[in-house]
Amino acid sequence: MTELERNSPAADWLEAELADTLDEDYELELSEPALSEEIAKIYKRKHPPSVERQVYFRELLTLQSELIKLQSWVAHTKAKVVVLFEGRDSAGKGGVIKRITQRLNPRICRVVALPAPTERERSQWYFQRYAPHLPAGGEIVLFDRSWYNRAGVERVMGFATPDQVEEFFRDVPDFERMLVRSGIILVKYWFSITDEEQQMRFLMRIHDPMKQWKLSPMDLQSRVRWEQYTKAKEEMLLRTNIQEAPWFIVEGNDKKRARLNCIDHLLQQVPYESVAQDEITLPERVFNPEYERAVLPPELYVPQKY
Repeated sequence: MTELERNSPAADWLEAELADTLDEDYELELSEPALSEEIAKIYKRKHPPSVERQVYFRELLTLQSELIKLQSWVAHTKAKVVVLFEGRDSAGKGGVIKRITQRLNPRICRVVALPAPTERERSQWYFQRYAPHLPAGGEIVLFDRSWYNRAGVERVMGFATPDQVEEFFRDVPDFERMLVRSGIILVKYWFSITDEEQQMRFLMRIHDPMKQWKLSPMDLQSRVRWEQYTKAKEEMLLRTNIQEAPWFIVEGNDKKRARLNCIDHLLQQVPYESVAQDEITLPERVFNPEYERAVLPPELYVPQKY
């Protein structure tokens, strides 16, 4: 970075954002209970050094600025983007989704994380409950798990019959080709972690009251059925990796690298360009000499405890 670049308004913004983001990261670390910290120490001993914190956040902010350009292009061209995030429990899907959406407009980029199907939905065409969440022009939709539930948890846990699973494998390539033909840019990610890594992350969640909500009975069963999930994943990737919508595997053992690699790769999948923006100027405030601001009752105010 040149001296001029270091002293530019953009550089000032980057440094301010970097400081703010680092503060948030420290807050999260300080919130962890002592037992979780002890597990974190074991976790760190078993991992090679990750990306240095300052470097990680600098790269993340750079990628997020590109995501804003992507968002502008999607809104301007009325493009339709769908990104699927699949993977084992605790593989890091939610973390990367959070970093993608962190600085984007929720009216343009939204997350879909559907609960278990209702009795009525179970009687519908399998893909029917996902269709209403597909994007209109100018929208980006991130599926935190998707129709691939049928090839994973539903299959392994016995919520779908072998015939239903086989029907899914026959239908999903045609369904996704239809999406692509309709103009949707469809990107599919599988987050891959090792057996040992998942075990360590589950232990950290169990011993951290702020993370226990992330563990469901299904998550705990996924530990018991690790090998069944592995076989299901391998068949799923083999049978649904089509030219129009291929799978991309994200190595997830290192959370920071996984986030950076995934966002960087996603940006390469969309042919976005910079969109000219109108210059924004702050208008002058209109002053009315006869206006007097009303005094509101004190009970309307939030108490200033801090």
